[in-house]
Amino acid sequence: MAVTTAPAPAGLPAVSGRAGIGGVLRSEFTKIRSVRSTYWTLVALVVTGIGIGALVTGLVGAHWNTMSASNQATFDPTSTSLAGIGFLGQLIIVVLGAMVITSEYSTGMIRTSLIVMPRRPVVYAAKALVFTGVAFVVSLVTCFVVFFLGQALLSGTHHAASLSTPFALRAIVGVAVYVTLCGLLGFTLGSILRQTAGAITAVIGVLFVLPIIVHFLPTSVENGMQRWLPSSAGSAISTTVGSQGAHLFGGWGEIFVLCAYVIVLLGIGSFMFKTRDA
Repeated sequence: MAVTTAPAPAGLPAVSGRAGIGGVLRSEFTKIRSVRSTYWTLVALVVTGIGIGALVTGLVGAHWNTMSASNQATFDPTSTSLAGIGFLGQLIIVVLGAMVITSEYSTGMIRTSLIVMPRRPVVYAAKALVFTGVAFVVSLVTCFVVFFLGQALLSGTHHAASLSTPFALRAIVGVAVYVTLCGLLGFTLGSILRQTAGAITAVIGVLFVLPIIVHFLPTSVENGMQRWLPSSAGSAISTTVGSQGAHLFGGWGEIFVLCAYVIVLLGIGSFMFKTRDA
């Protein structure tokens, strides 16, 4: 008996080839930009970063003449303008990083995604890459905007920085990298815990609570541990005036430490994403 196959519906292209990373990247980008919470979170990141940076630099500019000579000499205009996105921005982006993956688990859409693309490592990598790209672009643009705005507000002090100021450009790019890596911490812990609240709580513990605990240890122990804390990267990379701390690895050194944490957690998250039931 002859076996026949039904022709493809009119107007649809024939199915051919193997689904690859390009198609999954487009799919994940469509997902992240079609969710309303993404826009609200990114708007909160931009508004908070620019708002707090402008507020702090504006207050410093208004009260510059009342500051002591020692405070004026050690004032860091670049770090001050980036304080908002560097401190609170890391927390906001963590929420988005966790939700990128936990929202699909909470709604059950992860099963549909894996039916369409059963190659789980590709799905996981695409989610991480899309989030990284979005987070870094928004963070970098925000850092440049708040830097220029902050320096304009500090122009009356004659201590404003510019892009040619030593370490200023490094601080701007570095803070954007730091915020993005913090978001990836949220993403990796979200993939491991599968709960938004749990992932956010875990990252808050690592970035905010752990440094407080370390601070109460003996000074020699504290100095030895601070260089290995993920949160040390933010302060080290944003500092352009004075010492970053002899016990730290330096700006990019601390960023590499944070990168190491993220890479390890990405590996664990990828393994668990591949082996556990959806």
